[in-house]
Amino acid sequence: MKKNLLIKVILILLVTVACSFISFGYPLFGKTFDLSLGLDLSGGSHLVFEADTSKLDASKKEQAIKSLRNIIEKRVNLFGVSESNVQTSEFEGKNRIIVELPGINNPKEAASLIGQTAQLLFAETTSSSQLSPTDLTGADLKSTATVFDRNTGKPSVSIEFSEEGSKKFEEITGRNIGKSVVIILDNDIVSSPQVNEKIIGGKAQISGSFTVEEANKLEVQLNAGALPVPIKLVEEKTVGATLGTDSVNKSIKAGVIGIIMVSLFMILIYGKYGLIADIALIIFGIITLAIYKLVPITLTLPGIAGFLLSVGMAVDSNILIFERLKEEIKLKPLSQALEVSFGRAWDSIRDANVATLVTAFILANPLDWSFLHVSGPVRGFAITLALGIAISLFTGIVVTRNLMRLFFREDKI
Repeated sequence: MKKNLLIKVILILLVTVACSFISFGYPLFGKTFDLSLGLDLSGGSHLVFEADTSKLDASKKEQAIKSLRNIIEKRVNLFGVSESNVQTSEFEGKNRIIVELPGINNPKEAASLIGQTAQLLFAETTSSSQLSPTDLTGADLKSTATVFDRNTGKPSVSIEFSEEGSKKFEEITGRNIGKSVVIILDNDIVSSPQVNEKIIGGKAQISGSFTVEEANKLEVQLNAGALPVPIKLVEEKTVGATLGTDSVNKSIKAGVIGIIMVSLFMILIYGKYGLIADIALIIFGIITLAIYKLVPITLTLPGIAGFLLSVGMAVDSNILIFERLKEEIKLKPLSQALEVSFGRAWDSIRDANVATLVTAFILANPLDWSFLHVSGPVRGFAITLALGIAISLFTGIVVTRNLMRLFFREDKI
């Protein structure tokens, strides 16, 4: 039993040391990790585009905006901003795309790239295995839809061309039987179906090893080319990093003060047992910061607020356990009382944290439910809060429990 306990404590120590290297910026296995800061902390560009949907039918409007958002997000990532925030909004009946680019201080260049109209092309393969663009483009598409292949039952994407596009498609497929017709969106190949026969009527089906999600994504990409929505830049501003630096410094102060106050409270109320909880709290902070860097989590001011809230919640489980321990130790030896206290306090700890995790899930809205608010800052708060709760369960139950098993035997609380 003692051997197993020592192994557990050593593992906790090793995890803490490794996370300390990551958290404090020291190289681990020759690599250092940095915090990913959001727009409000690192500075960058804030762009708002307005979409002209006046020429679209109401039934196609939602799909067009969805396609537009996906294309813009793709272009932003190609621009080199992997932690960007792209979201849609409706203001006074006008559809807008809000783009936040952390670390980008040249908004005009970004706006120029984002504002280009999506280009959908169809190309054929020459005898020298080179791609040769045809005159069939996204402008010739009439509609696309996700369907299921009659023979295999697998997801596919059906496409239908306009009258003029049907004639072009008929000619292209006629001269490429046994070859592939390549579909290119914004210079990227999205599909290269093989032509089995000359296709008449302007309807075709793109089949492959698609999942439903992949087929839906391809449908959106194709519709982006079929329904190019003109956009114009209506707002552009650069967020200075000075505000972010000031906010980070104040947040660090608040975090330090909060941790000190919580630590003093635990020592004053629970004495040396509270000291063990404080050690677990320090380990909690080290592991949390390391995970922020490893994932990485894009840290914003609301995200920092979520972390600070989880600091206070990190000792909740210890308080429940210690209060239970006060009662159990009157009836049993410390070693037995300790095990019983952790076991019986678990139900309360679990229920309290599950309730908070459900709230965090609703705020994060990972399924993009339309009836819930979708906001990058709110999601940042929810993610850091949920992550803090998960780590606090580990430090509050595993770390505190094993440290108390190691250092305390038959003392009195």
